[in-house]
Amino acid sequence: MILSRRSFFLLLSLLVASFLLFRFRSTFKNIVRRRTTEVRIPPSFPNPFVQEGKALVGIVQGNRVREMVRESVDLIGGIDKLDLRGRTVLVKPNVVSGNAFPATTNPEVLRAVIGMIKDAGAKKVYVGDMSAILTLPTRENMEKTGLLRVSEEEGAEPLSFEDGRWVKVSLPLGNHIREAYVSEWIYRVDRIINLPVIKTHRNATYSIALKNFIGATHGRQRPYLVNPAYWEEIIAELNLAYQPHLNIADGTRVMVSGGPWSGPEEKAGVVIASGDRVAMDVVGVSLLKHYGSDRKVSDMGVWEQKQIKTAARLGIGIRNGSSLLLRDKALHGAGEDFSRMLASIRRYALEEV
Repeated sequence: MILSRRSFFLLLSLLVASFLLFRFRSTFKNIVRRRTTEVRIPPSFPNPFVQEGKALVGIVQGNRVREMVRESVDLIGGIDKLDLRGRTVLVKPNVVSGNAFPATTNPEVLRAVIGMIKDAGAKKVYVGDMSAILTLPTRENMEKTGLLRVSEEEGAEPLSFEDGRWVKVSLPLGNHIREAYVSEWIYRVDRIINLPVIKTHRNATYSIALKNFIGATHGRQRPYLVNPAYWEEIIAELNLAYQPHLNIADGTRVMVSGGPWSGPEEKAGVVIASGDRVAMDVVGVSLLKHYGSDRKVSDMGVWEQKQIKTAARLGIGIRNGSSLLLRDKALHGAGEDFSRMLASIRRYALEEV
């Protein structure tokens, strides 16, 4: 049978459409479908990592990842402050795509975090995220990045949030968004450890602790679908829907321009820990500012960044530099640049606006 030109292109179009529907079935499913369980009130609890009313931030530099993770947390009081014995813990890394770190979390940092949690006596550890809409499914991205292998090797259960249900959370303080649909897993565990990377972002300026939560929100509520003119404010407002018990930022490598998929990198060799998301972002953005490769970061004061400014106003974290206490430690393999890096971070993070 000889096909006409019109029939040929019609058949080709159907084949392409069928391929795309199969390849991006998770994408379509998670834009259209929203299986909701119940309405929840966001949990609220005091940050245990404080000293004299100031949010503690620990930063270390070195080349032994397990040591770096433990020391960064020890600097702010230690993992025992979370009372993990017999509890379930969700670790929320950055799995935006299948690209290697620093686009996504370094699998060796994840390994160290899982090990620390298990050593503290946790009953069960989960590792979960939902990738960007156009890069789904998450499990495939976890496999590509090595995060799936590490999770399974360390005895943690990997989760793809798009395969579960969503909890409706009211956001009465929100200006651009008044309710959030959040992964049920955020509310099914006893403790949450937020494990972001440190990188610039073409649309959101940067991605650290606050931005990492977007991976736990429904596909329809990604900021670019809510209102792309207010990316950063929406990120902050969505953070009203949950509170992590601890934030550990993977700064082994940092993306200093471009992002979130790819861009120039620096081997910063740091890990940062804090119980306060705003404090974490302030220190992380100060680190990016230290490298000076991105104009949107370099040309604006840290406390004027919209994510940080909005989150501080909403009471999600500290409100100014006088409420932040930075503790640091140079570990095995720390470079001569660490002292200069710390000087920049203190100058930018502690500035008043």
